[in-house]
Amino acid sequence: MNLRMLLSTLLLVTIFFIGSKAFAQGADQQEMMKKWDEYMTPGPAHQEFAKMAGNWKATVTNYDPSGQTMKSDGSAAFEMVLGGRYMKLTFKSSMMGMPLEGLGYDAYDNATKEYISIWMDTFGTGLIYLKGKMDEKTKSIIYSGTSVDPMSGKEMQVKTVMKKIDENHCLMEMYMIEEGKEIKNMEIDYTRVK
Repeated sequence: MNLRMLLSTLLLVTIFFIGSKAFAQGADQQEMMKKWDEYMTPGPAHQEFAKMAGNWKATVTNYDPSGQTMKSDGSAAFEMVLGGRYMKLTFKSSMMGMPLEGLGYDAYDNATKEYISIWMDTFGTGLIYLKGKMDEKTKSIIYSGTSVDPMSGKEMQVKTVMKKIDENHCLMEMYMIEEGKEIKNMEIDYTRVK
């Protein structure tokens, strides 16, 4: 093989290598764009969140360890934000004679197939962070996560259940988990304001 033929062969191999690498990168980029599009596009779970949009009356029942209950009324406004990707909840009520304001965000992560909920309110300076799945049998989103116990300064396990009863009624139940036992500490009965 003469030098000219060797150089031509090397040039063709180099062009082939660069071309196939660019083609592979193009295919990888197309796959990446497809995955991002699937990740960022609101789907059925987000459409279900959107059905909650509007103003709601909230009847709050708090349970103390002795079994006593304390009731209060409140209001809630649900709205979709960031192009229908997240549901925002603005909440007002009272607890123990003091005004309570809260703010929550709910999401459905298309990649992990999980529901995510964060909550903050004027009765604390931390966040409650929860993840969950839909229970198709009960049509409820069952979340679990952690909150801080202000008495001990330690994290405690929390579970909430958000059940849609119909288009105008839903129920949220919250449980603290102590030594593996669920203790119901709050219930909010939501009724849509028409």
